[in-house]
Amino acid sequence: MPQQIVLIKLEKPREKKLDQDIHWLCNSFGLSSGRDTENLATKIVIDLLEQISDNEEKVSSEKIAESLEINPSRVNHHVRNLINSGLLYRERRKLCLRGGSLKAAVQEMRKDSERMFNELEEIAEEIDRQMGLKNR
Repeated sequence: MPQQIVLIKLEKPREKKLDQDIHWLCNSFGLSSGRDTENLATKIVIDLLEQISDNEEKVSSEKIAESLEINPSRVNHHVRNLINSGLLYRERRKLCLRGGSLKAAVQEMRKDSERMFNELEEIAEEIDRQMGLKNR
């Protein structure tokens, strides 16, 4: 499955507030931008974190939809994006936070991006060689 990791450099929130920090994290990964005018992706992440912190390792998208009082298809749309970013993964019909915590998920996403850059660098070097371009 293709993975898309988006990074947006945003100023960190000045105050320490949980909701602002989660919103900043989601915006920094481009998860709640564009057409997501209701910040639904952020609300889904918050709800997922709350459910996981209540000793549930796995959460269903239906339970998130019920909790947020929205249509399950809207939740599933955002869940696909969260999975494609590498933040979540699906185990059977349940959602899991990658690595079991946000910090672990971000660390795993960093490793993913490093692997992507390494592959890009290898191919770029080969193209340079074939095109006769010299590295400065």
